[in-house]
Amino acid sequence: MQPSYEEKKEKFSMIRKKPHHVPPHLHNAIELVYVTKGELELGIGYELYHMEKGDFAIVFPDLIHHYQVFSKGKNEVYQFYASLELSGPFMALLQKKCPENPVIANADLHGEVKNALSCLIKDQKVSEVVGQAYLQIILYRCRETFRFIEKDSVGSNDLIYAAMSYLLSHFQEELTLGKVASALGTNKFALSKIFSGIFHTNFNQYLNEIRLNYVTSLLENTDRRITDIFLEAGFESQRTFNRAFQLRYNQTPSEYRKSWWEK
Repeated sequence: MQPSYEEKKEKFSMIRKKPHHVPPHLHNAIELVYVTKGELELGIGYELYHMEKGDFAIVFPDLIHHYQVFSKGKNEVYQFYASLELSGPFMALLQKKCPENPVIANADLHGEVKNALSCLIKDQKVSEVVGQAYLQIILYRCRETFRFIEKDSVGSNDLIYAAMSYLLSHFQEELTLGKVASALGTNKFALSKIFSGIFHTNFNQYLNEIRLNYVTSLLENTDRRITDIFLEAGFESQRTFNRAFQLRYNQTPSEYRKSWWEK
């Protein structure tokens, strides 16, 4: 399950992955995003930012963000997560402000940032002290490039958080746009606008993303029957589930589980 709010436990960590669609979420860590192959779309607030090989972005803490991948080629991204306390003199900036555009194109990325990223990738497992040093170099150099705005101005709307929280708490139930809108005290047209304007998707697609994240977590970590898993996740039928799963992962749930366990 993709929680509405993640509390990152490690003070500095790195993930190398093949990116895929990730629904809107937020967490308490600084997130560094470095595309090493292919393309990636980074969504923050109402905006969607295109990233290509060599491009770099910083997602400030407590901002709703999501990822989309439209390229059918080979895509690879490194994501680094750092605790706010590792930012040192940049902490106040990270808490109150955020970049108007979080993406720095490869051609505009400072050499010291490229070197820091290269060292982090090469070392793989980085200690907290080393991670802190590289993080502050990256923040220092990127600060010179970014234009900052107030964090509260980025997609700030209580209805967004309310919608996320409700769906993440009730996704296993039978839900419709109208039912969720009624529960939130709004109308379905206003709620639909939230999904299209901020999440860049529609209600059913976003709900399926949450359910699929829950499904893949169980496929990766348990040997439970696939039928039990998709029903628990809230899918109404095997046909609906298989179609959604195939569309997102381009393989069957059985193939996904087998490939994951063979890693």
